[in-house]
Amino acid sequence: MSEVRVEVNKLGSSKESVYPHAEPFDRPTGWRRYYYHPVTQVLMLGFVCFMGPGIFTALTGLGGGGQVNSRVQANANAILYATFAFFGLFSGSINNILGPRWTLMLGTLGYSLYIASFLVINIHPDASAFVLTAGVILGICAALLWTAQGSLMMAYPTEAQKGMFISIFWTIFNLGGIMGSAVAFGTSFKNTVSDTYAKFVGFLILTLIGVFLPLLMTNPDKVIRTDGTRVNQIRHPSWKTELFRLYMTLKTDPWIVLLFPMFFASNYCYTWEYNNYNGAIFTIRARGLNSLMSAASQVFGSVFLGCFILDQKRVRRRVRAFYGWILVFLMVLVAHAWAYFYQKTYTRAEAMKAYKIDITDETYAAHVWVMIVHGFLDSMLQTYAYWLIGAMSNDPAKLAVFTGFCAHHTDKSLQSAGAAGSWSADAAGILYMNIFLSTWCIMVAGMIFAAPMVYLRVTDHTDVEDETQ
Repeated sequence: MSEVRVEVNKLGSSKESVYPHAEPFDRPTGWRRYYYHPVTQVLMLGFVCFMGPGIFTALTGLGGGGQVNSRVQANANAILYATFAFFGLFSGSINNILGPRWTLMLGTLGYSLYIASFLVINIHPDASAFVLTAGVILGICAALLWTAQGSLMMAYPTEAQKGMFISIFWTIFNLGGIMGSAVAFGTSFKNTVSDTYAKFVGFLILTLIGVFLPLLMTNPDKVIRTDGTRVNQIRHPSWKTELFRLYMTLKTDPWIVLLFPMFFASNYCYTWEYNNYNGAIFTIRARGLNSLMSAASQVFGSVFLGCFILDQKRVRRRVRAFYGWILVFLMVLVAHAWAYFYQKTYTRAEAMKAYKIDITDETYAAHVWVMIVHGFLDSMLQTYAYWLIGAMSNDPAKLAVFTGFCAHHTDKSLQSAGAAGSWSADAAGILYMNIFLSTWCIMVAGMIFAAPMVYLRVTDHTDVEDETQ
């Protein structure tokens, strides 16, 4: 049944206001019933990101891109995220013009090129210019991929399913990181101080498979949600109209600016975790296992917060929003307080010469827990950020603007700006402790700034006016 709201005027008469996107449609039969199901499409979307960003995450998680010298990778990531931050402002328009499937396909191409550049630099150490160029191209491609991904993932579920759909996607996406980390760990198991070509070849093959996966997906306007409503046809405005719509979004939803610090912080943390901790004090094979453990913990963090907290139907949405905020904020404090006791034991100069911790060392078990806890925090923060955006609107065109300008992991415009800053600091040789403390402070500030947004903007249901504004 269509959703109807009855408004009673002062004279006692009533008028019906029909929810503009809630017209009922008959679900298809046969194999189309399963193929056009929103869960099926989100699963396929997850596997697209499994093969692209998931493998990229595994490579980044190795610390220095699996290299002994991390400076080239830090510079490439700084350029990558700076490019991402800029093109993220306009990727929503490209997504609306090309359609999400072609946008996803173009987006995945950049990941294959980036992986190939690390294979090349392992063979020709003087090919750093190629890695930097690949970083620029990936920045453009990643902006396209994550904008298309964000608009689809938030448009397919009903209002009550958004946390579950985020968890489904995030779980599959992180399986890419798990597989990539497992490949890296397996190929370098007998190597503690040197790298191997095998893992880069494996990474490249997986990302090339991901390039063609979007062709198997269907157009979003053919998908019928589980409540019988059809996903809105994504509009194709001009660039000028898209920029005006961004202006109107900020004008009509000005409180969204309070979320910007949280998005800025969410990717800022990767530099310390992957390069300044995992890449600094562990052997090559220990890095691979650490990355594997971190990726696995991200799956559990996303499922825990998305399914058991944010989609808890017995609790009102506003209450769930506050529960989620409290849990993420506490994890920020705990994870960084824990990590501080390890960071204060070494400096950048000392790490260059010090003995590297290996998986056979007695101290390894205690140190790997830092990676596990931070992986858990990362997925919780990304899941909460996406859910919070989804709580503001159910309109995919509006969400395309939001995700292109704001959304996570997860990587979008503001996140990428934060990541570009932290990777640049690492490439410049800033003290590890300074990068760590700045990460801690920025994440705390991001959650504090987001609190008024949760209080003022999140309601128990999305109003009709918000959908049609």
